[in-house]
Amino acid sequence: MKITLYSTKCPICNVMSTKLKQKNIAYNEINDVDIMIAKGFTRAPMLEVNGKIMNSAEAMKFIDNYTERDN
Repeated sequence: MKITLYSTKCPICNVMSTKLKQKNIAYNEINDVDIMIAKGFTRAPMLEVNGKIMNSAEAMKFIDNYTERDN
């Protein structure tokens, strides 16, 4: 499973990063705003899972419901 967190290090971004770490979910983090703008993002954090883009609410649900067998 390929997971990328697009983060500006804002408080919500930091919460999402912490939750990913607590669930032992491996992820890459991108902090380059130009990349986020090129992808059409207007806010952060955004989470990309196997090509599917999730806003912060969708991402938090994904993380909360994640189990090891999902990998």
